Amino acid sequence: MWLPEDRSRAADMVESRGLRARDARALAHASLPVARGIAAPEMAVLAARGALRAADVPADRLDALCHAWMYYQGHDLWSPPHYIAHEIGALRAVPFGIQQVCNGGAAAVELMAAYLSTSQVSDSGTPGSGRPKWGMVTTADRFVEPGFDRWSSDYGVAYGDGSTAVVLRSPAGPGDPLRLLAAATVAAPELESMHRGADPFASAPHTFRAKVDMRATKRAYLHRHGDLDFSEVNERAVHAVVDTVLRDAGVGPDDPRLQYAVLPRFGMKLLTENWIPVLSARVGAKVENFGQDTGHLGAGDAVANIADLLKGRFLAPGEMALVFSAGAGFTWSCLLVQAVGGVSGND
Repeated sequence: MWLPEDRSRAADMVESRGLRARDARALAHASLPVARGIAAPEMAVLAARGALRAADVPADRLDALCHAWMYYQGHDLWSPPHYIAHEIGALRAVPFGIQQVCNGGAAAVELMAAYLSTSQVSDSGTPGSGRPKWGMVTTADRFVEPGFDRWSSDYGVAYGDGSTAVVLRSPAGPGDPLRLLAAATVAAPELESMHRGADPFASAPHTFRAKVDMRATKRAYLHRHGDLDFSEVNERAVHAVVDTVLRDAGVGPDDPRLQYAVLPRFGMKLLTENWIPVLSARVGAKVENFGQDTGHLGAGDAVANIADLLKGRFLAPGEMALVFSAGAGFTWSCLLVQAVGGVSGND
């Protein structure tokens, strides 16, 4: 994870009346990282280089690179993943772009894992018997004026600037710090208009509003669908992804190896009402929030949480964590990761 040094302070925003005091209390972020003088794809390059160094993998070994993002990447008709691959020297990699809004990073990890495992085939056609396949997932978002108000463009979520990167390989090796045991995603596409609102389709960005205003689109949606109980939809989705990854990995919800359930980096009120009770009732793991100092990192929450698990050495060998992500659309994902040790080499 790469974060800029500059910060936007909630207290300053309240004082300038750019943020209501009650909203600041509900979010519970003292400050958010702000990127100045650097574009989102440039931040992704920095995270990618750091991940390659940490993994001790040369860029030309990568078979694929997938970049996920939520907000504007600096050019109107252009491919950020190709730029990132070029800048880090991954000239043999096939670049892909994933734009699944806030859930993009988790979706990219799941899709990259599937891509690497299915393409890891020998010349004889036997799955799993060829050379290891290597991939990278990057994310980067920069939520700046004039098009985005990081503190007030959404309900219950404040947006920090930053980038992430993770190196994956199939099959897993004995030196890997974590193994991805299972991944699951569910969607509720009937809710897509919550971020479209009542606006007609436009011919260019910011046609109807100078800034992204997710509050306006959500109000319009709820005006038409006043009986929606989003907390109930969210609870069903979280249950579904948890049950799927645990079933696929053969792990029980009270398995003592399951140590952490790591939350998306949303505001504290939203997490307290819609996430923490749901997870606490479903699994025996400790529910952990790593997002207090960063806010929501757009597409990067899941990979950032994996980075924090590693940096803080939260998992002993054999222990596991559930890593969650969710985003507009709506889509929910869960990644089940395990620290090396206590896992067979075939996983």
